[in-house]
Amino acid sequence: MSCYVVGAATQELTSDPLDPSQVVSGNPQVSTYELLESDALAVGIWQHTVGVSTDVEVGEIFVVLAGRATIEVAGGPALEVGPGDVGVLEAGAETTWTIHDDLRKIYIIWP
Repeated sequence: MSCYVVGAATQELTSDPLDPSQVVSGNPQVSTYELLESDALAVGIWQHTVGVSTDVEVGEIFVVLAGRATIEVAGGPALEVGPGDVGVLEAGAETTWTIHDDLRKIYIIWP
């Protein structure tokens, strides 16, 4: 077992390029830092720079640390998120992320 602390707002992240088919507009860059991964849970830090991309979600709860975005859910709502917001994304939801200001979030994913 390991115990540690990272600065979520300042932690250096590793590039995790989007599949080019996910990019709708701009030149968005994605990066991550994995805090924990097991069969039951994944927790990490995720950042997406300004631009628009699509995704098919996994079950996720997230907390926005910085930035602003609109997350359009196919057949569902458009979610406006910013610092301090907590969101839930259902597994299988098809989303379009419009990042207005570089977005950094903490995510918790379950299988």
